[in-house]
Parts: sequence; structure tokens; C-alpha cells
Amino acid sequence: MARKTDPREDDLAAAEARGEALLEGAPRASAVRYDAPTGRVTIDLANGCAYSFPARLVEDLQGATDAQLAAIIIDGLGLNLHWPALDVDLFVPALIDGVFGTSAWTTRELARRAGMATSPAKSAAARANGTKGGRPRKVAGG
Repeated sequence: MARKTDPREDDLAAAEARGEALLEGAPRASAVRYDAPTGRVTIDLANGCAYSFPARLVEDLQGATDAQLAAIIIDGLGLNLHWPALDVDLFVPALIDGVFGTSAWTTRELARRAGMATSPAKSAAARANGTKGGRPRKVAGG
């Protein structure tokens, strides 16, 4: 008679296989540091590459002091960065993929930065618009 397997054992085996694949293929940190003059976090990866990002681009790190940002530890076999004083954990593969916050936060942040951008063309258009009396008023219903 064939032994019936427990579905939980199958789930566990599948999870272990996913974990092993992640450890083999995902970028993992071997060292990390915060550079206060540039405001960048640099991750040295196990494969010999390095990745840097501005700490203030990360949703959960905004408002942190340089001392708090400098207190980083590597956790989770190199897959996570942890800031104990901030109670913040960031997933290294997501950082390398450019994920610095939630989707909603990223959209708002990109729009905010775009609105702050200046260029000679934008300045000239604003001056020209000002000489015409400013932005036209919106017409109700149209």
C-alpha cells in the first residue's frame, strides 16, 4: 500500500527548494556601509560587484539621521539590510531592482521630484505665461 504524503510536507519541500534557489541566484550582501558626505549606502555583493543608492530615496529611511543610517547590519544570509535604531529591514534584491518604497509612495515621490525640476525652457515658459496674466482660469463644465 502506497504511503499517503502530508500536503504540509509537500509545501515545506517546495518552500525549501525556493529558498535554495534564492540563495543560489539572488544578489546577497557581503558588506555594507553608509557614506555621510554623499548620503549613499553601498552594498558589496557576494559576487564581487557593488551597488550604491542614495539613502534618502528609500521611503523607510527618509528623515533618519546620519548616525542612524550608519548603523546598518547584514541579516538573512546577506539578503536583508537591517537598521536596528529605525526598525527598518530592506530586501537586497529589491533594492538592486530599484524598489525603494511602496508603489503609491514611488509614484508620489517621482511626481514631486518632476515638479521641482527646472530648465531654461520651463523658466522661459513661466515668464511668457506671466506676461500674459498667468495661467488661464479653468472653465466650469468644459
